[in-house]
Amino acid sequence: MSILQVQDLKKTYGKIQALKGVSFDVPEGSVFGILGPNGSGKTTMLSIILDVLNADSGNYSWFGKPASPDLRKHIGSLLETPNFYHYLSAVNNLKITNSISGRGDVAAIDAVLQKVKLYERRKSRFSTYSLGMKQRLAIAAALLGDPKILVLDEPTNGLDPVGIMEIRELIIELSKKGHTIIMASHLLDEVEKVCTHVAILKTGTLVTSGSVDEVLIDEDVVEVSASDMQQLQSLLLTIPGQTKVHMAEQTLHVHFPKGTAKPEEVNQFCFNNGITLQQLSIKKKRLEERFFELTNN
Repeated sequence: MSILQVQDLKKTYGKIQALKGVSFDVPEGSVFGILGPNGSGKTTMLSIILDVLNADSGNYSWFGKPASPDLRKHIGSLLETPNFYHYLSAVNNLKITNSISGRGDVAAIDAVLQKVKLYERRKSRFSTYSLGMKQRLAIAAALLGDPKILVLDEPTNGLDPVGIMEIRELIIELSKKGHTIIMASHLLDEVEKVCTHVAILKTGTLVTSGSVDEVLIDEDVVEVSASDMQQLQSLLLTIPGQTKVHMAEQTLHVHFPKGTAKPEEVNQFCFNNGITLQQLSIKKKRLEERFFELTNN
């Protein structure tokens, strides 16, 4: 089931086309990354699906229904840098958020602080929080009312490695507890570590979308090594079906069309030709590598 369906969204700012007919579906229970460099249209996209901006054309639906104030109560969001009163505690800041948004109730504040692991610091002033803690408090505010969906714009932006790790672990934990999470990011490594699905944008155009595994796999790559690498390379250039063989640090990568590589046949071919392999595995492509392949074309 799709939580969100986006169909042919377009948005322009003067002569700039921020979105050029973008379409994708967000599966229920997924951690869906909207990935792209600065200026690719990520924040514009999130602003439209949260009713902050109006699209020029196209449409979207939540739970198969057009957006409405009632449906909006099921969505928690973090679109900008956390903005709380520095001299107030986490609890009092969330009381104000609750009063303004009308989502959840005061009794739920302790529960959301426990979810984001800030309960022990609930009475501390916001000014005493680290950047990671401030971001977690912003996510706590988004969790008021126990929304089924969280929409997060660059949730690790500006954080140090410790803060990034904290937010990464929190997103994974929230996903395990049943939240569907839609997050925009330009940090490829973080998206790869937490997201189950991804949409890649480039200057307002959707390059690709789908599960992370589907996006990564455009061909099969078998990684091999042997005691005589030159001899192995010469042999692998003759193996049926390969499209490319190249040296990568201490191993050789043998490329095959998607879905055609059979490691056992590679092993048998080498053995039949007098080479015993020391290493044999299917290599998984990094999202960073695939991202640059897609966006540099």
